[in-house]
Amino acid sequence: MADEIEAVIDGVADRLRELRARSGRTLSDLSAQTGVSISTLSRLESGLRRPTLDLLIRLASAYGASLDDLVGAPQIADPRIHPKTFYRDGRAIIPLTKQNPDVVAFKMLLPGHAPDAPVATKVHAGYDWIYVLSGRVRLVIGDDETVLTPGEAAEFDTRRPHGFASASMEPAEVINLLSRQGERVHVHSEGDG
Repeated sequence: MADEIEAVIDGVADRLRELRARSGRTLSDLSAQTGVSISTLSRLESGLRRPTLDLLIRLASAYGASLDDLVGAPQIADPRIHPKTFYRDGRAIIPLTKQNPDVVAFKMLLPGHAPDAPVATKVHAGYDWIYVLSGRVRLVIGDDETVLTPGEAAEFDTRRPHGFASASMEPAEVINLLSRQGERVHVHSEGDG
Protein backbone atom coordinates (compact mmCIF):
# COMPACT_ATOMS: atom_id res chain seq x y z
CA MET A 1 0.00 0.00 0.00
CA ALA A 2 2.84 2.41 0.85
CA ASP A 3 4.37 1.86 -2.62
CA GLU A 4 1.04 2.70 -4.25
CA ILE A 5 0.78 5.93 -2.25
CA GLU A 6 4.35 6.90 -3.18
CA ALA A 7 3.60 6.25 -6.86
CA VAL A 8 0.53 8.51 -6.68
CA ILE A 9 2.49 11.29 -4.97
CA ASP A 10 5.40 10.93 -7.43
CA GLY A 11 2.99 11.34 -10.35
CA VAL A 12 1.67 14.70 -9.13
CA ALA A 13 4.66 16.65 -10.49
CA ASP A 14 4.10 15.40 -14.05
CA ARG A 15 0.36 16.14 -13.89
CA LEU A 16 0.97 19.66 -12.56
CA ARG A 17 3.47 20.39 -15.34
CA GLU A 18 1.07 19.02 -17.95
CA LEU A 19 -1.90 21.02 -16.63
CA ARG A 20 0.08 24.24 -16.63
CA ALA A 21 1.38 23.62 -20.15
CA ARG A 22 -2.12 22.86 -21.46
CA SER A 23 -3.54 25.96 -19.80
CA GLY A 24 -0.82 28.15 -21.34
CA ARG A 25 0.08 29.72 -17.98
CA THR A 26 3.51 30.69 -16.74
CA LEU A 27 4.69 29.96 -13.20
CA SER A 28 4.32 33.70 -12.59
CA ASP A 29 0.67 33.66 -13.78
CA LEU A 30 -0.11 30.68 -11.57
CA SER A 31 1.66 32.24 -8.59
CA ALA A 32 -0.39 35.43 -8.93
CA GLN A 33 -3.62 33.43 -9.13
CA THR A 34 -2.93 31.02 -6.25
CA GLY A 35 -0.71 33.00 -3.88
CA VAL A 36 1.86 30.18 -4.01
CA SER A 37 5.44 31.33 -4.62
CA ILE A 38 7.04 30.67 -7.99
CA SER A 39 9.83 28.68 -6.33
CA THR A 40 7.32 26.42 -4.55
CA LEU A 41 5.41 25.87 -7.79
CA SER A 42 8.65 25.06 -9.61
CA ARG A 43 9.71 22.58 -6.92
CA LEU A 44 6.25 20.93 -7.00
CA GLU A 45 6.47 20.51 -10.78
CA SER A 46 10.00 19.12 -10.62
CA GLY A 47 9.13 16.67 -7.83
CA LEU A 48 11.52 18.33 -5.37
CA ARG A 49 8.69 19.23 -2.99
CA ARG A 50 5.91 16.96 -1.76
CA PRO A 51 2.47 18.44 -2.36
CA THR A 52 0.39 19.36 0.68
CA LEU A 53 -3.39 19.36 0.74
CA ASP A 54 -3.38 23.18 0.97
CA LEU A 55 -1.26 23.49 -2.19
CA LEU A 56 -3.28 20.88 -4.08
CA ILE A 57 -6.57 22.62 -3.23
CA ARG A 58 -5.24 25.97 -4.46
CA LEU A 59 -3.93 24.44 -7.69
CA ALA A 60 -7.09 22.41 -8.32
CA SER A 61 -9.13 25.60 -7.97
CA ALA A 62 -6.84 27.52 -10.34
CA TYR A 63 -7.05 24.80 -12.99
CA GLY A 64 -10.75 24.10 -12.51
CA ALA A 65 -9.81 20.48 -11.80
CA SER A 66 -10.62 18.04 -9.03
CA LEU A 67 -8.10 16.82 -6.49
CA ASP A 68 -8.49 13.38 -8.05
CA ASP A 69 -7.32 14.86 -11.38
CA LEU A 70 -4.19 16.28 -9.74
CA VAL A 71 -3.19 13.12 -7.92
CA GLY A 72 -4.40 10.67 -10.55
CA ALA A 73 -6.58 8.77 -8.11
CA PRO A 74 -8.64 6.02 -9.68
CA GLN A 75 -12.27 7.01 -10.17
CA ILE A 76 -14.42 5.11 -7.73
CA ALA A 77 -17.28 7.55 -7.47
CA ASP A 78 -20.41 7.60 -9.60
CA PRO A 79 -19.31 8.81 -13.07
CA ARG A 80 -22.74 10.19 -13.91
CA ILE A 81 -23.22 13.92 -14.13
CA HIS A 82 -26.20 15.43 -12.36
CA PRO A 83 -26.58 18.69 -14.27
CA LYS A 84 -28.34 21.70 -12.84
CA THR A 85 -29.90 23.90 -15.51
CA PHE A 86 -29.15 27.60 -15.31
CA TYR A 87 -30.28 30.50 -17.48
CA ARG A 88 -28.24 33.17 -19.23
CA ASP A 89 -29.47 35.70 -21.78
CA GLY A 90 -32.77 33.82 -22.13
CA ARG A 91 -31.02 30.52 -22.84
CA ALA A 92 -31.49 27.38 -20.77
CA ILE A 93 -27.99 25.95 -20.29
CA ILE A 94 -27.38 22.41 -19.05
CA PRO A 95 -23.78 21.48 -18.13
CA LEU A 96 -22.75 18.10 -19.57
CA THR A 97 -19.23 17.85 -18.16
CA LYS A 98 -17.66 17.92 -14.73
CA GLN A 99 -14.47 19.87 -14.06
CA ASN A 100 -12.47 19.12 -17.20
CA PRO A 101 -9.31 21.24 -17.48
CA ASP A 102 -9.49 21.45 -21.29
CA VAL A 103 -13.06 21.54 -22.54
CA VAL A 104 -16.58 21.91 -21.21
CA ALA A 105 -19.85 20.85 -22.85
CA PHE A 106 -23.33 22.28 -22.54
CA LYS A 107 -26.72 21.52 -24.01
CA MET A 108 -28.48 24.80 -24.75
CA LEU A 109 -32.07 25.62 -25.53
CA LEU A 110 -32.04 28.79 -27.60
CA PRO A 111 -35.29 30.79 -27.44
CA GLY A 112 -37.03 31.89 -30.62
CA HIS A 113 -35.33 34.86 -32.28
CA ALA A 114 -36.72 37.17 -34.94
CA PRO A 115 -35.04 36.20 -38.24
CA ASP A 116 -34.22 39.83 -39.07
CA ALA A 117 -32.97 40.75 -35.58
CA PRO A 118 -29.20 41.04 -35.12
CA VAL A 119 -27.30 38.25 -33.37
CA ALA A 120 -25.22 39.50 -30.42
CA THR A 121 -21.52 38.72 -30.86
CA LYS A 122 -18.50 38.45 -28.56
CA VAL A 123 -14.74 38.16 -29.00
CA HIS A 124 -12.43 36.27 -26.63
CA ALA A 125 -9.64 33.71 -26.56
CA GLY A 126 -10.60 30.09 -27.16
CA TYR A 127 -12.54 27.83 -29.52
CA ASP A 128 -16.21 26.89 -29.78
CA TRP A 129 -17.95 23.95 -31.38
CA ILE A 130 -21.73 23.67 -31.78
CA TYR A 131 -23.91 20.80 -32.96
CA VAL A 132 -27.58 21.40 -33.79
CA LEU A 133 -29.97 18.90 -32.23
CA SER A 134 -33.24 20.54 -33.30
CA GLY A 135 -34.47 23.73 -34.93
CA ARG A 136 -32.36 26.02 -37.08
CA VAL A 137 -29.48 28.12 -35.78
CA ARG A 138 -28.04 31.38 -37.16
CA LEU A 139 -24.27 31.38 -36.68
CA VAL A 140 -22.47 34.68 -37.16
CA ILE A 141 -18.67 34.73 -37.42
CA GLY A 142 -17.25 38.10 -38.36
CA ASP A 143 -19.23 39.31 -41.40
CA ASP A 144 -20.29 35.77 -42.38
CA GLU A 145 -23.64 34.26 -41.43
CA THR A 146 -24.62 30.61 -41.79
CA VAL A 147 -27.84 28.78 -40.95
CA LEU A 148 -27.24 25.37 -39.41
CA THR A 149 -29.88 22.63 -39.40
CA PRO A 150 -30.22 19.47 -37.26
CA GLY A 151 -27.18 17.24 -37.58
CA GLU A 152 -24.86 20.04 -38.69
CA ALA A 153 -21.89 21.20 -36.65
CA ALA A 154 -19.55 24.19 -36.74
CA GLU A 155 -16.17 24.85 -35.14
CA PHE A 156 -14.60 28.29 -34.94
CA ASP A 157 -11.90 30.44 -33.39
CA THR A 158 -13.53 32.79 -30.89
CA ARG A 159 -10.99 35.56 -31.45
CA ARG A 160 -13.30 36.62 -34.29
CA PRO A 161 -16.64 38.26 -33.42
CA HIS A 162 -19.13 35.41 -33.13
CA GLY A 163 -22.57 34.54 -31.85
CA PHE A 164 -25.49 32.21 -32.49
CA ALA A 165 -29.24 32.28 -32.02
CA SER A 166 -32.33 30.46 -33.22
CA ALA A 167 -32.94 31.24 -36.90
CA SER A 168 -36.71 31.59 -36.35
CA MET A 169 -39.32 32.31 -33.69
CA GLU A 170 -39.13 28.59 -32.82
CA PRO A 171 -36.59 27.45 -30.21
CA ALA A 172 -33.50 25.48 -31.21
CA GLU A 173 -31.37 23.01 -29.26
CA VAL A 174 -27.60 22.73 -29.56
CA ILE A 175 -24.68 20.98 -27.93
CA ASN A 176 -21.90 23.51 -27.32
CA LEU A 177 -18.28 22.56 -26.57
CA LEU A 178 -16.00 25.33 -25.36
CA SER A 179 -12.33 25.53 -24.57
CA ARG A 180 -11.83 26.53 -20.94
CA GLN A 181 -11.13 30.17 -21.95
CA GLY A 182 -14.43 30.30 -23.85
CA GLU A 183 -16.34 28.78 -20.95
CA ARG A 184 -15.13 31.52 -18.61
CA VAL A 185 -16.44 34.20 -20.96
CA HIS A 186 -19.73 32.55 -21.96
CA VAL A 187 -20.81 31.23 -18.60
CA HIS A 188 -19.34 33.91 -16.34
CA SER A 189 -19.84 37.04 -18.40
CA GLU A 190 -18.72 40.43 -17.12
CA GLY A 191 -21.99 41.57 -15.53
CA ASP A 192 -22.41 38.43 -13.42
CA GLY A 193 -20.24 39.47 -10.47
